[in-house]
Amino acid sequence: MYNILISFALAALVGSGLYWGYWKGASGYAGYATLVASVVFVAAFFVLSRLFVKKLTAIMAEAEHELQANRTDRAIKVLEKGLRYRHWQLYVTSQIHSQIGMIYYIKRDFAEAFEHLKKGLSRNWAAMGMLAICYMKRSKPKEMKKTFEKAVALTKNEPLLWNLYAFCMDKIGEHQQAIEIMERGLKKTSRDEKLEANLSALREGRRMKMENYGPLWYQFHLEKTGELFKMQVRSMQGRRKMVRR
Repeated sequence: MYNILISFALAALVGSGLYWGYWKGASGYAGYATLVASVVFVAAFFVLSRLFVKKLTAIMAEAEHELQANRTDRAIKVLEKGLRYRHWQLYVTSQIHSQIGMIYYIKRDFAEAFEHLKKGLSRNWAAMGMLAICYMKRSKPKEMKKTFEKAVALTKNEPLLWNLYAFCMDKIGEHQQAIEIMERGLKKTSRDEKLEANLSALREGRRMKMENYGPLWYQFHLEKTGELFKMQVRSMQGRRKMVRR
């Protein structure tokens, strides 16, 4: 990364300048020169990092504005501009690919989303969830599980992530593993109520009620809102028949 190299170069220049120029290479001052060089390195790295964080924040804000206006293609182009800083700041490339991949995924362009999500940031649990689903759709359960495991290792306290993991495992026929995953998640999320309810549903052989998570759930495109609405209508009709009897 350029900011690390620049910081190191400045530190080396200041440290060597003091040691050879000011202290004339006296052995007793080598430690002082190293200390000053270390301070210069940290200060330079901090300033450069703040500078590029501000630039990236501005790009992210612009992309968010385009998304809010439903201009997804323009949002992607804005994010792609941020790749110019990939050699300056750590994790820039993976962060931007995660965001672009999520946009393509939400647009249902799963093939393009997959290519970006593979290069994404592991700490972005939503992007990792989408990547895992892409593997599931490609009939690659091992890669799906590996991706989910990486996601829950880095984001342990997100209830929806554990629910999503279990939902996908149940969907590929691994019902018992889905239950075990939910039990693990329950310990990590301070006994989240929605997670507890879905764990009970799995144990009793009922479907998980993921719609309780609202738009956050629907962005994964694993259930259609129309289908859920029909199920709710049937359930209401069934209750009405029971009341009439």
